[in-house]
Amino acid sequence: MTIVCERGDITEARVDAIVNAANSSLLGGGGVDGAIHRRGGRAVLAECRRLRERQWPDGLPTGRAVATTAGDLPARWVIHTVGPVHSRREDRSHLLASAYAESLRVADELGARSVAFPAVSAGVYGWPVPDAARIAVTTVRDTPTSVTEVRFVLFTDDVLDAFRAALG
Repeated sequence: MTIVCERGDITEARVDAIVNAANSSLLGGGGVDGAIHRRGGRAVLAECRRLRERQWPDGLPTGRAVATTAGDLPARWVIHTVGPVHSRREDRSHLLASAYAESLRVADELGARSVAFPAVSAGVYGWPVPDAARIAVTTVRDTPTSVTEVRFVLFTDDVLDAFRAALG
């Protein structure tokens, strides 16, 4: 597998699937989630609503992932995953690792070979960026998958630097 870190806008990534750092409602929000919903258009939201009605009435659990169409995005699919909110009192790193591993599992089910990830949980969910980068890179490297290219598409230079350091 090739792993690349780049600065950019994940909604412009030309890959088979982009990963959305979603909230459990799957109905959009701020940051990456809001950007993906805005750019993806009505089709993404419509599929998310169907998933809530049929499969996840209480919302997608933390650490899980599910796919929808990418709508108007250049990717073919959006893989929505819910990362954990960082806590100083409780180690939730297994849930953050699960968000990445589950996203790769869903990518394999879809037949996706290229996937773009944001820095899950490293924004408003408060995960310290160097640790989020370490968990992301380690999990992607260690997860058996048919995905041949993973891109970490990161919005700021400091996050990009942390992911590059974790990648070595």
